[in-house]
Amino acid sequence: MTAATPASIPQVNSSGTEDALFLKVFAGEVLTSFDRASKTGGAEMVRSISNGKSATFPVMGRIAAAYHTAGAEILGSTAHHNEKVITINDLLTSSVFLSNIEEAKNHWDVRSAYSAEIGRALAFVKDKHVLQTIGQCAIGTTPNVTGGDVTSNIFDADIAHATDATAATAMIGAIFTAAKQLDANYVPSEGRKCFMRLEEYYKLANATNVINADFSGKGSIAEGRVARVAGIDLIPVPHFVESNVTAGVDAGSATAGTATPQAVDLRTFVALVSHPSAVGTVKLMDLAVESDYDIRRQGTLMVAKYAMGHGTLRPEAAVGIKEA
Repeated sequence: MTAATPASIPQVNSSGTEDALFLKVFAGEVLTSFDRASKTGGAEMVRSISNGKSATFPVMGRIAAAYHTAGAEILGSTAHHNEKVITINDLLTSSVFLSNIEEAKNHWDVRSAYSAEIGRALAFVKDKHVLQTIGQCAIGTTPNVTGGDVTSNIFDADIAHATDATAATAMIGAIFTAAKQLDANYVPSEGRKCFMRLEEYYKLANATNVINADFSGKGSIAEGRVARVAGIDLIPVPHFVESNVTAGVDAGSATAGTATPQAVDLRTFVALVSHPSAVGTVKLMDLAVESDYDIRRQGTLMVAKYAMGHGTLRPEAAVGIKEA
């Protein structure tokens, strides 16, 4: 009897590594999961580098205007310049080891599930780092250029200590105050985002004064969504940072990197309003996936990784909203 020829589904052109295509699918699923899970995409200025441990972002102050005296020579105006050095954090990884026998025994697609979890894990940490850096901007009192603007936190006790309707009204007022603060600091209105705890976001979604069409409200109680307040996009974040991050760069992690560039105390914060110019991100190694079969352990190790760094650029471009 002639032996059947098996289809080489995971091979490229029926030759080469046995799982070459499987790895590409796995990597694609990780990237897709990362993009879907990340809440802070587009919330910062991003720069990619091919090598090195840090990168600099130029920071410039505003130029003044002056009246001209007839006959006087115009010599030009001066502006303060500075640079912000952002250092790359330690390599961040998320991994899974898939045993051959365990994978064979399962009747469902194990790799697809793990790829989604790996992508989400990295996205959550990246979000936390960006939010922590926005928090550093919000509580910062020293501008990066001499004479630059500084910000101030918004405080409203009614946000957490009143009925849902009163809390929603207080949050609306706080967001408008944040918008006014950003306007006063000459921060562009385009691209502003408000990252919120789930509790405060859904109080707003249930507030008729936010979604009332008579007041050009955007959103729906049926869908549980609120689009914007004061021209600022509202983004609910399940993993909103509410802790005092003093060790490492990941909120609540005891095994974080050796540096502490994102150390910040965000206890009592319920929302962070910012413009992309507030925070800079440097990418040394963008999100990538590696796979290696270990014959000694009869399984495959899959690792997703990236190396990034985050830092404050314009402290005046972020405002924090706190509860009592």
